Amino acid sequence: MARSKPSARDALLKLRAEREELATREARLREEASAELGTVLLDCGAEVLEPAQLKQLLRVSMTIGIDTAIKRLSAS
Repeated sequence: MARSKPSARDALLKLRAEREELATREARLREEASAELGTVLLDCGAEVLEPAQLKQLLRVSMTIGIDTAIKRLSAS
């Protein structure tokens, strides 16, 4: 017996289900990543920084590049 070709509708339903599964997985992985980063912050004593300061530090570091930021901070 020959298999019928899946319809476009079936393919779209499957794709929607896969997207929902990926979104759920992404949310779970984001939570895990934030917990890991929180542990790193506590390990290095960064919990004393104000959230705005930490945000600014990270933005600047990402703008100039992590390696450049580390070199600049290590030199001082």
